[in-house]
Amino acid sequence: MLDFAIFAVTFVIILVGAVLYLYPSSRQASGIPGLTPTEEKDGNLQDIVNRGSLHEFLVGLHDRFGPVASFWFGRRPVVSLGSLEMLQQHINPNRATDSFETMLKSLLGYQSGLDGNVTDALMRKKVYESAINSTLEKNFPLLLKLAEELVGKWQSFPESQHTPLCAHLLGLAMKSVTQLALGKRFQDDTEVIRFRKNHEAIWSEIGRGYLDGSLEKSSTRKKHFEDALSEMEAVLKSVAKERKGQSSGSPAFIDSLLQANLTERQVMEDSMVFILAGSVITANLCIWAVHFLSASEDVQEKLHRELKDVLGNEPVSLKKALQLNYCRQVLNETVRTAKLTPIAARLQEVEGKVDQHVIPKEMLVIYALGVVLQDADTWTLPYRFNPDRFKEDGARKNFSLLGFSGNQVCPELRFAYTVATVLLSTLVRRLRLHQIENQVVEARYELVTTPKDDTWITLNRRN
Repeated sequence: MLDFAIFAVTFVIILVGAVLYLYPSSRQASGIPGLTPTEEKDGNLQDIVNRGSLHEFLVGLHDRFGPVASFWFGRRPVVSLGSLEMLQQHINPNRATDSFETMLKSLLGYQSGLDGNVTDALMRKKVYESAINSTLEKNFPLLLKLAEELVGKWQSFPESQHTPLCAHLLGLAMKSVTQLALGKRFQDDTEVIRFRKNHEAIWSEIGRGYLDGSLEKSSTRKKHFEDALSEMEAVLKSVAKERKGQSSGSPAFIDSLLQANLTERQVMEDSMVFILAGSVITANLCIWAVHFLSASEDVQEKLHRELKDVLGNEPVSLKKALQLNYCRQVLNETVRTAKLTPIAARLQEVEGKVDQHVIPKEMLVIYALGVVLQDADTWTLPYRFNPDRFKEDGARKNFSLLGFSGNQVCPELRFAYTVATVLLSTLVRRLRLHQIENQVVEARYELVTTPKDDTWITLNRRN
């Protein structure tokens, strides 16, 4: 990842709680403008809770104090950077580890990737990214099949029927991730349903439970979380055992891990990270993209023309997908407008400087990506959904600098872009998408920005 822009699926706990767990605190005052602690023990935690999310808290913080601001998490000072210029200035020498992977593994209790061995970390990161790329290349027809099944189902609906995006597209994402990651066992809908149940239990608690300590206070919730994690781990170990040495059938993500020089534990952990994060990122990218298209007839028709020009009546291929420039612009603008991952973070491993401010060693530095993604100094009309902005070199460069595009993009997001491209290339050529009148879609800023309630559209067939 870039030094100053690490794509991360994040929430206040994954950003802050895990780092506090992994590293000793720094009590050195930063001298950076910001909030004083509301409470001595909890710092500004109650202020974050009152605003509804860390992202919404940071919006207010930077609006009040500018692009470099500080607050307190517990007894620990935290620095937040809320402009592209400040993010560009921030330098951190730790290039071997991925902040999301480190934090997520710590919250799951996984330590095999957190031992500080730079060579092993780099090797493991390369294996992980290569496994995702190889899986997409060799299983692209499966993605087409899954998209075709969903669009075919939607085509069969009466034109007046309201279609729930979250329910359907989460199903598409989970089928895509599990079948590509773990193989044919997950062609069975029963396995996918069990996975979905455990995924929800794990994903919700790794954030919510650490925010207020409620997971430790509730023996029922803690047991539910631990049981779900244990069952998911058992499934991954079972799949790895079944597929070890297997040469027939379509290769899955886990096969690439098994062929690398990884331990059984490492294979299980990396598989867990991919299926947990990949499912949520993929689902929400698809949900927001279809939602925004349903609200913009002009954008929808422009995408339809590109799809017809590039693909004709043929299904999309991995090679042809690279030629769908406007589709890429639509997905970029979806990530930006929805603030798909509003926060990232880095531990300041050596003393650094941003603007005139010194950032002490061991200070937690938050990248307020959601603030930057809708900063009027960086984006013209930032609250408008306008994929044409990404025709400009400057917009593409800014997006890349934030870690959302280019060669350094997070592998889970690269996977999500591929699934979304297949979905849109199938859907938009067959159906017109329409918003439900008077529907208000509000965002919930959790691990990934998600609609608070299901989002509905109607569909009608193209001639």
